[in-house]
Amino acid sequence: MSALWQSIWAGITGASWMEQLATVLGLLGVGLTIRQSLWNFPVGLVQVSLSAVVFYQARLYADMKLQAFFFTVLAYGWWHWARPGGELKVLPVTRLSRGAIAACVGAGLAGTVLWGWYLQTRTDAAMPYRDAFIASFSILAQWLQARKKLENWVTWMIVNVTAVAVYWIAGLYWFAVLYVLFFILAVGGHSEWLKSWKAQGRQTH
Repeated sequence: MSALWQSIWAGITGASWMEQLATVLGLLGVGLTIRQSLWNFPVGLVQVSLSAVVFYQARLYADMKLQAFFFTVLAYGWWHWARPGGELKVLPVTRLSRGAIAACVGAGLAGTVLWGWYLQTRTDAAMPYRDAFIASFSILAQWLQARKKLENWVTWMIVNVTAVAVYWIAGLYWFAVLYVLFFILAVGGHSEWLKSWKAQGRQTH
């Protein structure tokens, strides 16, 4: 057991400055998102850029490519939140219809199977299907967040639980701890956005 903890401690203390900084910026970005602050977007753009390099070095290629998508969606989200349209000063929190939820789940599972197969057969990915699951549902969660849909937080909770196990096995202990904290923040984010949704009239699209 002592050898295990020594290995874990070595992984934590020996993490690159990029992994450590990405961890701090990731927490800051989620905190700003919970508060519905536009500052979450510039912070997020820096965080995903650093994360892409870390994932490349760990051979988690789906997660690496995922950061490029995050960068694009964060830029879109920044524009979308800043321009709510009409007479609105702040983009309201809304919910998905049941049909939209089913479509999102189906898309996430299909993405997992197809991306996992590609990673398994065409690359030396360490954990292809688990990596693909995280990537596919993270794409979904990030898009829902950019659209300010309440369901983004539940999706992030599922992603975070899976990511903790994957990153821990891969030796990315800073990221594993980060995703534990992300899960806690996602629970808080869901609670805060739910209050906001109720206060804004319980809109569903």
